[in-house]
Amino acid sequence: MQRKRVLPLAALLLCTPALAGTAPAVASPQTAPASKPSTTSPAPLRILLTNDDGYNAPGIRKAYERLTAAGHDVTIVAPLTNQTGAGTRMMSATTITVKHPEPKVWAVDGTPGDSVAFGLSEVFEGRAPDLVVSGTNFGPNVAGLATHSGTVGGAVAALESGVPAIALSTGGVSVPDPVATVNAMGPTLDFAVKLIDRLRARARSGPLLPQGVGLNVNHPVVGPDGKGTAAGVATTFQDPQTILEPDFTDSGDGTWKVGVTVDLRTPAKGGDVEAVIADRIAVSPMNATWNTGPADHATTSALIAGLRP
Repeated sequence: MQRKRVLPLAALLLCTPALAGTAPAVASPQTAPASKPSTTSPAPLRILLTNDDGYNAPGIRKAYERLTAAGHDVTIVAPLTNQTGAGTRMMSATTITVKHPEPKVWAVDGTPGDSVAFGLSEVFEGRAPDLVVSGTNFGPNVAGLATHSGTVGGAVAALESGVPAIALSTGGVSVPDPVATVNAMGPTLDFAVKLIDRLRARARSGPLLPQGVGLNVNHPVVGPDGKGTAAGVATTFQDPQTILEPDFTDSGDGTWKVGVTVDLRTPAKGGDVEAVIADRIAVSPMNATWNTGPADHATTSALIAGLRP
């Protein structure tokens, strides 16, 4: 995903200590006098809420409760079953099963991308939501995990349709403790509400984010019980390492046992892994294309110069 182009835009919008509720380490430079504050609060948002853990998972239900309590109009359109690791995959079947088990909740028997596609086409038909929130996911979506994440895939599906999107995840880079991770979803969603408030305040009556830009937000599990406060907020990029390495064992009968091992290498400076390890919230801008930017485009042009069919 293209990082160099969108990173300054998100950095300009988001990463100030106020979001984490912490004071700046040094005095801020003098700025021009602030304009007169508006007497009207930003309007609540219409939010399509999805995930990859399933429509009834703790993370999405907690997100629904917290975002609704913040005054937003939230509708869950999420997978019927756990779709962890689905990435950006979308089904190509001629029919799809959709359940509507309760008001404001739709369960789609497909991937997060399918859920978002159905939500935008049918549930929000004629008037797109202001924002798609995917998560909060159980466990991190940093480094290579983000590439294959259904949580991130749901956000990408929204971006492809021109709808602003945020992917939310809760977890560190070690094997997650279930109780601590679920507890940490509280601080994750408190931050999400602050972030959305910031976007609304900055947007005024315009778009919440620059066109085509989404945010991949990873909140650490702080403290043994997960209820601690993050050390800060960092604008990051997706660390290029994979973290999980596949392991295959020959069973001798034509089948192979499949496992994974954790291979955590030295984190890239400024990357999402470094931030989460330091108990900071990682906010990585992303887009829905695989474009890598003008520098790599120029390099590729040089590589193929003179080649003929």
